[in-house]
Amino acid sequence: MSRRKEPAIPNELLDQLLASGAASAAFEQRGLLDFLQKVLTERALNAEMDHHLAGDDGAGNTRNDYGRKTVTTGSGKLALDVPRDRQSSFDPQLIAKYQRRFPGFNNKIISM
Repeated sequence: MSRRKEPAIPNELLDQLLASGAASAAFEQRGLLDFLQKVLTERALNAEMDHHLAGDDGAGNTRNDYGRKTVTTGSGKLALDVPRDRQSSFDPQLIAKYQRRFPGFNNKIISM
């Protein structure tokens, strides 16, 4: 009598994500996996900005929209919206300024 292991992501959420098309389309370029990579990266960059603004360096500093940046990943090109601050003192750690390649995405996310 073996017990079924609970999934890390609820089945209902996976069903919602895959509802837009065939499951095989998730692995294609600009498919679901690329979309998730973009969303996770932008969320991590926004968290970095929140941390930056909450610190002592962020006194009197606020968000100032987003800048567009295209990086090359293992699966192709990815267009990201990187947050900016008014004093231009924000230096992201996940994808540094002027960095155009984004190797090892999975390892960086896991290490955070």
